Amino acid sequence: MNHAAQLNIAATQPSLVAYITQDASDIQAAYALRHNVFTKEFDAQLNGDDAGIDKDKFDDVCHHLIVKEQETNRVIAYSRIITSDVAKQFGFYTASEFDLSNILDPSKRFMEIGRTCVSDDHRSGSAIALLWGQIGQFMMQHNIDCLIGCASIPFNHGSRQTLAVLDYLRTKHFTDANKRVIPKHPLPPLQNNIDGKQFVPPLLKAYLRMGCKVCGEAHWDKDFNVADVMVLLERENINMRYLKHFLRAA
Repeated sequence: MNHAAQLNIAATQPSLVAYITQDASDIQAAYALRHNVFTKEFDAQLNGDDAGIDKDKFDDVCHHLIVKEQETNRVIAYSRIITSDVAKQFGFYTASEFDLSNILDPSKRFMEIGRTCVSDDHRSGSAIALLWGQIGQFMMQHNIDCLIGCASIPFNHGSRQTLAVLDYLRTKHFTDANKRVIPKHPLPPLQNNIDGKQFVPPLLKAYLRMGCKVCGEAHWDKDFNVADVMVLLERENINMRYLKHFLRAA
């Protein structure tokens, strides 16, 4: 499959480079990063766990987007991209957790981002901006109408904080009722008195700043020990101020 190598875009910062790759060593390093982040932070049960990697059936047909340290050649951030063309044959990963009937429109081009992760020593830097810069360029160059994906809220700091984040999202960031998904394993919408805004994970916070909306209640992913919400970014709702910021990084 052509993994969009024709983009040939190297997005640079003083010590970081981001690009879509077909290189086997890059991809293997990305699988190892995914395994490290997901098992360390979420205590996830993963495919390929014995080999110290995270890999599933979608990884052989997706685009692999990585961020590397130039000096060390270490992969420090990752996201995979699945387009509508691939999904016609293999489906979207998001559909394993949610009923997407109210979202998917055959007249529009979709892309799904997933397995997004950033090494814990780069979350306050430019890695997320570099990822989004490349994602934004991919949307523009491939004429994508809608971006979808799962954003994870960990349970490892206690379920009350998780539920507080969901309360905050429900109040501020949900889509209109006609653009909601149905989670296959929902969490109870319990109320509490904790301010969830302060506990929104960095990646989800970046999604919201870009203009993503949350398409309803969360799915409980038992393998990853997280509450997943589905995000939707429609091209006309992109926050252009943030996109330009990310594109400058890219």
